[in-house]
Amino acid sequence: MTLSLRMLKNREEAEEALQDAFIRAFNALPRFEWKSSFSTWFYRIVYNVCVTQLSKRGEDIHVTLDGEEGEGGFEVAEEGLAPDEKYESDEFESLVVREIERLPALYGSICTLFFMQDMSYDQIVEITGLPLGTVKVRLFRGRMLLRQAVGRHIGADKQTAA
Repeated sequence: MTLSLRMLKNREEAEEALQDAFIRAFNALPRFEWKSSFSTWFYRIVYNVCVTQLSKRGEDIHVTLDGEEGEGGFEVAEEGLAPDEKYESDEFESLVVREIERLPALYGSICTLFFMQDMSYDQIVEITGLPLGTVKVRLFRGRMLLRQAVGRHIGADKQTAA
C-alpha cells in the first residue's frame, strides 16, 4: 500500500491498484517460479499496476535519463536518546516521510522502496525492471530533492524560532 500510495498519490486509486495487484498475483501464483522472493515478485506486480494507472492518467515515470523524475524500514537511530532527542528524531522522521510523499512518482517510488521498505538495489531493479544505473541515478536525484525539501523546511523552522 505504501508504494501504491507514493506512486499514485490518491488513496482510492492506490487501494484499487492494490486490489488489482492481489487479483493478478493470485491468478499468476501457479506460474510463480521462486526465482526471487515472493515479496519482490508481489512488489513488481504492484509497481506495474501503478505504472499502468499512471500511464492511463497521461503520466510516464519511465523517462529516459537524457530527458529528465512512519512505515517500513526508515528509522533514525534512537538508542540511548533523551526524551527531547527522541521527540526531535521522531519529528524529523515524519518530516522525511512527508517529503518523500511529495516527490514526483519518478523518484518517490524508488525512494520508498529503498528508504521505507529497506530494499536493496538488486531488489529495486527486479521490481521496477529498470537498469541498475537508472535506479542509482533516480535514487541520487530523489535524495537531492529530499535534501533540498528538508533543508527548506528546517531553514523555515529556524527563521520562525528566531
